[in-house]
Amino acid sequence: MHVKKGDIVEVIAGAREKDYKNAKDGKVTGKVLKVLPAQNRVVVEGVNLRKKHMKPTTTIQQGGIIEIEGSIHASNVLIYCPKCGKGVRTGSAMVGDKKVRVCKKCGETLDK
Repeated sequence: MHVKKGDIVEVIAGAREKDYKNAKDGKVTGKVLKVLPAQNRVVVEGVNLRKKHMKPTTTIQQGGIIEIEGSIHASNVLIYCPKCGKGVRTGSAMVGDKKVRVCKKCGETLDK
């Protein structure tokens, strides 16, 4: 997969309309919380929020309706390049003996 847990991504499609309310240009960015490679899906913080009815348990003291993030398809996200200021396609390059992801537009290394 082209995204990893902890990446900052820009969602370009696949999230529900209410996620775009606060975004100025219709695109929303967030941190990847979970990657599901078997289903080719990712969970992005604050995107595709679902309401779930929960009973009180030992971990959740008070039951009720909580909001959780749903997964979206990995093809609907682009990795955010801080230098370009938007989501970009990525390529790979060798830095020393390590393979890293690079921005296709500016050539900036996206892996830390």
